[in-house]
Amino acid sequence: MHIDTEKLKFDEKGLIPAVVIDSRTNKVLTVAYMNRESLAISLEEKRTCFWSRSRQKLWRKGETSGNVQHIVRIDTDCDCDALTVYVLPEGPACHTGEESCFYNSVYEGEEPFSLNALMRLIEGRKTEKKEGSYTTYLFEKGIDKILKKVGEECTEVIIAGKADDHAEVIYEISDLTYHVLVLMVQMGISIDDIYKELASRHVIDHKVKQEKMTK
Repeated sequence: MHIDTEKLKFDEKGLIPAVVIDSRTNKVLTVAYMNRESLAISLEEKRTCFWSRSRQKLWRKGETSGNVQHIVRIDTDCDCDALTVYVLPEGPACHTGEESCFYNSVYEGEEPFSLNALMRLIEGRKTEKKEGSYTTYLFEKGIDKILKKVGEECTEVIIAGKADDHAEVIYEISDLTYHVLVLMVQMGISIDDIYKELASRHVIDHKVKQEKMTK
């Protein structure tokens, strides 16, 4: 549901909080404030622009660091007095160089499963080797063994797909995904690298489609 920006409720200082979120990972990057002018600039330029309360001036994210944030979507809450700004970031959000401003832990419960969580677990098996761990075993054997397993799992996916076995395809794709993540860790490739590559392809495909449609 789209609403007019005039319905947004700014506080007595003319500000509205903006929670900036990485659109690829849903990770909260920072919390800043916007006024009507900075919001208008953000919408026009498709890049985040905030109001700096400490400096009392407009602040385009990345204007000095180069770590700009390309806006994908902006939502507001039910009361229209707060914003979530989904972005594609170029570089870290925090002035400390951290990816997110939220890197200090206050409480750590059990982390829900995600590819990022699995990636961190795999990275841990490489840096802190665990006896009896299959993942550690793969890293100890090296790139040739890892590539061999990726090839084998690709074949298993093909066989399951050809047999039209839905459950087996899910099982084999899960195996393949795991081994691909091991390969990525071995080669120093992050999930963010893959997101960026896929995002660039999406933009290119969109432009190609537009060109074809106008011919």
